[in-house]
Amino acid sequence: MNITLKKISKHSSSGSTPKKGNSAYYEGGTIPWLRTQDVRFNEIYEATAFITELAVKETSAKWIPENCVIVAISGASAGRCAINKIPLTTNQHCLNIEIDPNMALYKYVFYCVCSQYEELVSRKEGARGDLNSSRILSLEIPLPSLAEQKRIIGILDRFDALCNDISTGLPAEIEARQKQYEYYRDRLLNFEPIAK
Repeated sequence: MNITLKKISKHSSSGSTPKKGNSAYYEGGTIPWLRTQDVRFNEIYEATAFITELAVKETSAKWIPENCVIVAISGASAGRCAINKIPLTTNQHCLNIEIDPNMALYKYVFYCVCSQYEELVSRKEGARGDLNSSRILSLEIPLPSLAEQKRIIGILDRFDALCNDISTGLPAEIEARQKQYEYYRDRLLNFEPIAK
């Protein structure tokens, strides 16, 4: 069964960019503020920019809870996604989707959205190549049981660690090459007489 992102979201919203000319919105800011250049098919544990409490109070920049699926909606980054592992705020070029945990696991949804990047890119419009929330939320993903979603996440997490975590992937690759070397070494140095 396929289902749209809209039907499995508890809440969705875009962020805001507080007026750049107002230093009170940025100077000394401690509130993590995510920009689309930081949305790179990743988990986000820290922000590279910050805004102030005044910015949250006076603008439409609002806190989102951790573990939202964030999809970039504008320009070159449109269609890329991430998961925020900390509560934070975002700019207006991010669509923040809080997943209903009774229907889907956020990490499963993240993997599904990643796998449909090309489909999202094909939905871009305008000179800048933008998406909008309705185009993203109408994206359909397969929806197996929560137990099956958990199993799929486990498999994909292991592959991701092997491919992207040097402390996991590199030792595994070295071990595989070592076994390959030993196999060929033993085969090449086997000088058993050929049967006549």
